[in-house]
Amino acid sequence: MGSQLIQILVLAGVAVFLLLRLRSVLGTREGFEDTTQSAQPTKRKFEVIDGGGEDFDISNLVDLQSHSGKALASMKRAESGFSVEVFTSGARQAYEMILMSFENGDLPFLEQYLAPDVYESFSTAITARVDSGLTVDAKFIGISGVKLVSAKFDEENSEAEITMKFCGELTSIVRNADGEVVEGDDKTVKKHSDVWTFARLMGGDNPNWLLVGTGA
Repeated sequence: MGSQLIQILVLAGVAVFLLLRLRSVLGTREGFEDTTQSAQPTKRKFEVIDGGGEDFDISNLVDLQSHSGKALASMKRAESGFSVEVFTSGARQAYEMILMSFENGDLPFLEQYLAPDVYESFSTAITARVDSGLTVDAKFIGISGVKLVSAKFDEENSEAEITMKFCGELTSIVRNADGEVVEGDDKTVKKHSDVWTFARLMGGDNPNWLLVGTGA
């Protein structure tokens, strides 16, 4: 019995760790201020047409002359309808959707929005959780900060990557097969910071960005 209890607690700890690592990159829009442009005054939001003037859709988030700024500008040239602001908003929504799908074990949904290697990691974590009889009852409180960390664009292959940092807040409870709480509680709000990278072929028929990497 002693070794079984230790094994359950270890598995519970692993499940919580995986949940928290996966659960901090794209959150809800309730109760928090968008800190994407931390402490800087928001500029007028309009895009540049035919290269005249400053593109605030980019400069509100990164330096236009930085590597990321130039990469974003190249993405917009490759796909005229691309908006960095719209992407950032979509990333916030995708964050919550992916995290909730992970919690609920919705593998068919996850498979649509994760790169194969990331999906394999998510799937392995979900399977291990189910096999060990653990369930996670988590509530996503919201997201307190979003930042565009970096952007890359391969013009030859039209491959775009955007890395975002999210600061999220949540509560979580892990229960064993008997319904007993083995980790966490529903009153302690934990803050977490994670980095996710999304990728897509610009100008292609598929408008969906795939989650291709996760990290702290």
